[in-house]
Amino acid sequence: MRLLCLLAALLSFTPDAHAQLKAVQPKSSAATGDALGSAGIDAGDYVYVSGQGPRRFDGSTPSGFADQVRQSLENVRAVVEAAGLTMEHVVYVQVYLDDMSHYDALDKAFAEYFPKLAPARGVLGVARLPEPPVQINAIAVRDLSGKQAVEVPRFRPSKAYSAGMLTHDRLFVSTMLGSDPADGNVPANPAVQVDFALDRLKMVVESAGLTLSHMVFVNPYLTSEIPMRIMNEHYARRFEFGNTPGRATIEVSSLPEGARVAYTGVAVRDLAERQAIRPKNMPPSPTASPCVFAGDTLYCSAKSGFIPGPNGGVFAASTADQVRQTMRDLLDNLEEAGMKFDQVVSTTIYLDDLSESAAFGKVYRKYFGGVLPAETTVQQIKPSDRKPDEEGHYPDLEQVSLIAVRNRSNH
Repeated sequence: MRLLCLLAALLSFTPDAHAQLKAVQPKSSAATGDALGSAGIDAGDYVYVSGQGPRRFDGSTPSGFADQVRQSLENVRAVVEAAGLTMEHVVYVQVYLDDMSHYDALDKAFAEYFPKLAPARGVLGVARLPEPPVQINAIAVRDLSGKQAVEVPRFRPSKAYSAGMLTHDRLFVSTMLGSDPADGNVPANPAVQVDFALDRLKMVVESAGLTLSHMVFVNPYLTSEIPMRIMNEHYARRFEFGNTPGRATIEVSSLPEGARVAYTGVAVRDLAERQAIRPKNMPPSPTASPCVFAGDTLYCSAKSGFIPGPNGGVFAASTADQVRQTMRDLLDNLEEAGMKFDQVVSTTIYLDDLSESAAFGKVYRKYFGGVLPAETTVQQIKPSDRKPDEEGHYPDLEQVSLIAVRNRSNH
């Protein structure tokens, strides 16, 4: 009988227990009624922090850029500490700037803020932010035992970020730019730029003892100077057809150091923990799997209001109508993985016009029965011309990518 009791106690601490999801809210910050997400989500092994701007808790904003970066990081810290962790647990951040000329000042602020071991970091320039001029989201790991920065031969080391950051089960890769690693110059040929960025991505992954086949999610960021066709052709050569990572391909306003294409992403350390998910009615793709598992964590490609089929395209003229199709497409992928929206821990939302956040949110929030996931919302480029083409197709007015964690108990 004593043995049975011991076994029962041990079972209570199996993955189902550590996969309990709960919202994280700093005590000194009040959630706003129109918020698109929780300040953070504690998913057990990892804590996901929503995009944090430079506003202080009293509503004021520091005047100088460096102090605005520090305040954004302090806001990240408040969420991380509310989850019982410290900034030492932060392994990956994404930084959004509305003016890339601040990049050197960003590096200096990060180097001062993380004097020992800076996290992996993605950086991109956008057209608008909810609270300019900077927004920072983060992922923190609970178990520090596997945390280790990746050292890459021939890479110029930086005190502001690590090229890659290992945890007990994953690798987070910083923005890898499409410039010559030898001198930092950006070649004129777009194809060469893409290959440089992919070569850098590969070098970080291999320096961590992995291969590109371990990648579960990739963010290709590119400016309008890089043709999508060329990017896709060169990208597809690096991955197994039909078993590619999840992907959110985002056209941005600018990238660091004058680059026009860059990659950042996540890999799983144990290839046995990687599983691509694809709905049965969806053909395999040379560039992106709909979703990929890294253990219990599901990374899903960005979706828009695109309706697939022989005459596929976006046929809805408004943001509200497009997001309904987007959420339906995301749900198809979640259901193929045996999951639901209440298991989503983080979303990244790209809007054509940030002023339509309320219209987007009115529809978006209806898909979550309880706690909203952590979220980051940006407008990455100037608004598009919203006129339909000859076939009645409208431009994408929104895109959403997500991360979900299975084994969540129902609330």
